Amino acid sequence: MPDNLGQSVANFITATKHTSAPTNPDVQLLVDVDLSILGQSEDKFDEYERQVRKEYEWVAENAFVAGRSAILKSFLDRPTIYSTQFFRNKYEAQTRRNIARSLARLRT
Repeated sequence: MPDNLGQSVANFITATKHTSAPTNPDVQLLVDVDLSILGQSEDKFDEYERQVRKEYEWVAENAFVAGRSAILKSFLDRPTIYSTQFFRNKYEAQTRRNIARSLARLRT
């Protein structure tokens, strides 16, 4: 196994935390695939959001709302959510609409 394979895999995994925009083209593609759920139809996105809440059901509601809102807002604050042109063209607009809807729901 190549010496740097472990580090490469770790970099791929860490990138899915979405704390910064990836610069490596392979990582960009992986992250865009990971984020593509955010650009699905309203029904699919809403189901995904329900699944996220279920995954974190152990977190108090106010803490969940604060954390989830911060994560979603961080995506809207980016000039683009997706790194690759393909995913920007296909999902960017719907992703922004879905996130805005989710943030509005979290505020109520």
